[in-house]
Amino acid sequence: MAHWREQKRERTRNALREAAFRLFAEHGYEDTTVARIAAEAGVSHMTFFRYFPTKEDVVLQDDYDPLLEELIRAQPPDKPALRRVRDAVMSAVPAVYAREREALLLRSRLLLTTPALRSRMGESMDGSRSAFERGLSDPEAAAAPPMAARVVASACTAALTTAITVWVEQDGETDLPALMDQAFDALENSGARNG
Repeated sequence: MAHWREQKRERTRNALREAAFRLFAEHGYEDTTVARIAAEAGVSHMTFFRYFPTKEDVVLQDDYDPLLEELIRAQPPDKPALRRVRDAVMSAVPAVYAREREALLLRSRLLLTTPALRSRMGESMDGSRSAFERGLSDPEAAAAPPMAARVVASACTAALTTAITVWVEQDGETDLPALMDQAFDALENSGARNG
C-alpha cells in the first residue's frame, strides 16, 4: 500500500512539473499562475502546495542530486575525487539529456533569465554541491565532509554551472554533455585533480 501511495505521489509530482513547464513555454513564467498549473495537471491548487512550496520550487527542485550522490559513492574510492565526480556525472548525463533535453533547456533558461529564480539559483547549486560532498565522504562519519571533498564538490558544481550557462547562451545548439566534458577538462587541466 505504501509503495502504491509513493507511486501516486511521484505521478502527481511529475504531472505538476510537466504542466508547469508546458505552461511556462507557452505563456511565460511570470504569466503562469499556480492555479493554472494545478488545473492543467488535474489537481487543486492546494495539492500543488503539498508538492512544491512555491512556483519557483517547480523549477528549482530536481531529482538528480540523490542519484549523483549514489553514483559518486559507487565509484572506486582510490580514484581521485575529481575523477569520481566526473565519471559519475558523465555516466548519468547522456541518458538524461537524450530523454529530457527540451525540459532541461527550458529549466536552465528559466533559472538564468527569470529574476525570481536567478535570485534563488544558489539553493539549487547548494543541493548539487552537498550531494557531491556526501558522495565523496564516508557515510559513516558523523563529522562534516573533509575540506578536500568540499573544495572538489564546489569546483565541480561551478564547472557544471558554467557548462549549462554556455549551453543556454548558445540556445541549446551545442551538445550539453560535450560542454560538461569540456568543463571537467578545464578543471582537471587547471591542476585541481587532487582529492
